[in-house]
Amino acid sequence: MLPATRSRVAANSNHAINRRIENGTRERVRRLADHAQEIPHRLAELDREWDIERALELTAASLALAGTGLGALLDRRFLILPTLVTGFLLQHALQGWCPPVPLLRRLGFRTAAEIEYERYALKLVRGDFSGLEQSGYASSPPARVDSALEAVGA
Repeated sequence: MLPATRSRVAANSNHAINRRIENGTRERVRRLADHAQEIPHRLAELDREWDIERALELTAASLALAGTGLGALLDRRFLILPTLVTGFLLQHALQGWCPPVPLLRRLGFRTAAEIEYERYALKLVRGDFSGLEQSGYASSPPARVDSALEAVGA
């Protein structure tokens, strides 16, 4: 059975690294709870943060392109590089793990879900969703859906 997309990288990462990433997120949110004026700046940083998938895509594309170019220009044996890289990408797509993942996790790359966890925790601390009940959340189902979608989009 294939792991769920949302949790597959963390499930295949070292527990100590997962803990370090989670503790870092918690510490940032706790610190910013006391300095709410800095939350917009942190949210902007989160918008620019590269998740592990993007880092893997860049690494794989660069290595595959380099291997293809070197194979075409210098020696066909370089074509093993794009073959290996695409195999690793397939493994990552299916299992959430491939050889570069442990290195990227040690470097601090987080999953999109981990980044979104911090984003929504900061928005909750800032009070972005506090008006949900007053804006019709407790009324009809369509009003609840509209209010929830509006709050999440904030």
